[in-house]
Amino acid sequence: QVRVEESGGGLVQPGGSLRLSCAASGIILAMGYYRQGPGNERDLVAIISSDGSTKYQDSVKGRFTISRDYAKNTVYLEMNSLKSEDTAVYYCGLAYSKDARPVYWGQGTQVTVSS
Repeated sequence: QVRVEESGGGLVQPGGSLRLSCAASGIILAMGYYRQGPGNERDLVAIISSDGSTKYQDSVKGRFTISRDYAKNTVYLEMNSLKSEDTAVYYCGLAYSKDARPVYWGQGTQVTVSS
């Protein structure tokens, strides 16, 4: 049975930082974060494959960093220089590759960037 557990998120001021964590059990796949704002589709933010290669959405490059603890099968998304447009529900997703859509999802966590 595959389990995906997320933590982190919350309210932060513009320019601030947050860290999201996602732990998976039962399977080892590419792990990443996707976000969905009101009225928008769920889009890729960042993903890291089982070999350590990464892929980022252009709007977060240089501000967000995804990393992975393979022993714990946990992925971390470090978000810096946050902007109001980063506000969304962030979902952890597990995919067969970093170019594929996830087949397993976490429950989602709200990130709100506001003063």
